[in-house]
Amino acid sequence: MSIKVAFLAFFLLLAPSPLWAKSPGLIVKQGETWIFAISRGEPVRARQVLQADKPERGEVQVTVSAMMGTTMTITNNNSISYTYRAELLGAGKRKANPSRTCTLPAKGKLAIENWPQKATAVRLSNFKPAPSGGSCP
Repeated sequence: MSIKVAFLAFFLLLAPSPLWAKSPGLIVKQGETWIFAISRGEPVRARQVLQADKPERGEVQVTVSAMMGTTMTITNNNSISYTYRAELLGAGKRKANPSRTCTLPAKGKLAIENWPQKATAVRLSNFKPAPSGGSCP
């Protein structure tokens, strides 16, 4: 067996493994606050911050808490509104529980999401530009 074939076989064995697989999005655990930017629909340059911190222009801030099930506050300091995907993690199911979300308004406006399920974390991903004004599905 040539070295190229052996290397290819080794790579193919590892490719589907957790070492190579990475779920898209940002996971925010209960009690945490994060600030991030959005690039190609996904959170980038994410950093954990204090809840009192504020997002700079072009950033989003999110906090997840255990109030009345699971509550998420999110502030979008971009010039455009977004729709996005929120998945409740650890909400009594083995798999992530996709949830419906409201449009995330632009220009520093606060949005509050609440779900009756108790989740240990929320995964945010798939941000897409939305019409101004925002609405809930």
